[in-house]
Order: sequence, then C-alpha cells, then structure tokens
Amino acid sequence: MLVIKNNIMASNAARHLGQSYDALAKSVERLSSGLRINSAKDDAAGLAVRELMRADIAVTQQGVRNAQDGISMLQTMEGALQTIDNVLVRMKQLAEQAATGSYSSAQRAIMNQEFSEMSNEIDRIATATKFNSITMLDNSASVSIHFGGTNDYINVTGADMTKSGLGVSTLSIGSTTSAKAALATIDTAISTKDTARAAFGYKMNRLESTIEVLNISAENLSAAESRVSDVDVATEMASMTRNQVLASAGISMLTQANSMPQMALNLLR
Repeated sequence: MLVIKNNIMASNAARHLGQSYDALAKSVERLSSGLRINSAKDDAAGLAVRELMRADIAVTQQGVRNAQDGISMLQTMEGALQTIDNVLVRMKQLAEQAATGSYSSAQRAIMNQEFSEMSNEIDRIATATKFNSITMLDNSASVSIHFGGTNDYINVTGADMTKSGLGVSTLSIGSTTSAKAALATIDTAISTKDTARAAFGYKMNRLESTIEVLNISAENLSAAESRVSDVDVATEMASMTRNQVLASAGISMLTQANSMPQMALNLLR
C-alpha cells in the first residue's frame, strides 16, 4: 500500500540498520581490546570465571617473586657464611702456627691478637649481614617464605654464627697448649658453619623447584583465562565483515525506503 503518513519500510530498515551498527560496534570493541568479554553484559558467568582466574594468576606470580626474594635472602646469608669460612680457616692456620714451639711468647702474642680480631670479625659479619633488615646469622629465628594458599610456604631457619654461637669467643692461642686446644674447637666451629651453609643451600634448591612449578601453574592458568576471555580474531573479523556489509545494505535500503513517499506525491500532482 502506497502511503505518505507512515513509512513502515523506512522504520523497518532503520531498525535493522541500528542492529547492524550495534553488532559492528561490538566487533570493533572486541578487536580493539583483544577481549571477548569487556563488560558483564557480554558474558556474566564468563566474567566471574575470568576474574577468579586473574586473581589466581596474580597470586601465583607474586608467589614466584616471593620465592625469588627468599633465594636472594639466602644467597646473601650464604655469601656471608663463605666469608666466615675464610675467617675460620685463617684462625685455624694461626692456631696451628702458634701450636709449634719454634716461636717466642712475644711472637705468639701477636698471633693471638690477630686471632682475637678474626673472632671479633665473625661477630661483626653475623650481626651486620641483613636482607631487608632481617638478620639470620645471629639467631635461630624462622622466616616463612609464602607463595600461595594459607598453608603454602617454606620455613627457613636461621643460625647463630656469632663467635659465641660457634664456640670460639673464649679461645686463645697465647700458649702452645691453648693453641692445640683451639684447633679442635675451630674444627667443630667449621663443621657447625658448614651445616648451616648446607641448610641454606638446600632451601635455595627447594625454592628454585617451587618457582618452576609456580611458573608452570601461572602459564596454564593464563592459557585457561585466555580461552575464556580473549577474542578469536579470525571469527570476530568474519563477523565484523558481515556486519559491515549488513550496515551498508541497511543504509542503501533506508535511502530507498525514504524515497517511497515521493512516489505517492507524484500521484497527487
């Protein structure tokens, strides 16, 4: 029916054109953001799943950094123990030197003075070695390295590497007798130091294994989150091309529909 009051064809074409433009805008949004889900209306359930995954990924990645920081802390302490090792070796060398009878008392007193300074240096290293203000060589406190759930952590126990903790605070090599006695005590101190150093070493190895597992977990979680959230570019490009064609057709048809009342006007002339 040819009418001039209501142009139903134009209204219909405009409605379809609006739908095509909305779909085209959605495709542009997805392709420009790289995400299939940009708001809750896109996929409410998918958005909830994605946000939980993102939280898990963030926690896992932070756990990796926590473990790496823990390794750095242990490396700092282990490096200090290496220096203490060198000091103990020097102290044992001095004790061996003083234990022989070919030196005078004055010479042995000089050796004992250096021996005492080495002992004090052990104390200084043990108390001055810190990581983020944390000391682990002047006590046996436990530091918890956390990297996941409530019970997902590794405890690292410190060690008392002061001269009193190693049992060398009262040693003297002022005489051959005391020097010979010092040799056995220093051997025990070296063994105690080696035990603590080894403990730091296997804790570092354990943390490295933890980092490897956490990295794999974060990678798999990221892949799962991608499948839920990321846009399939090929599919979305096909949809965008289709919507572009529909929008172009809608514009053409709306133009044609708007010209229909002109035909009715021709009859009135």
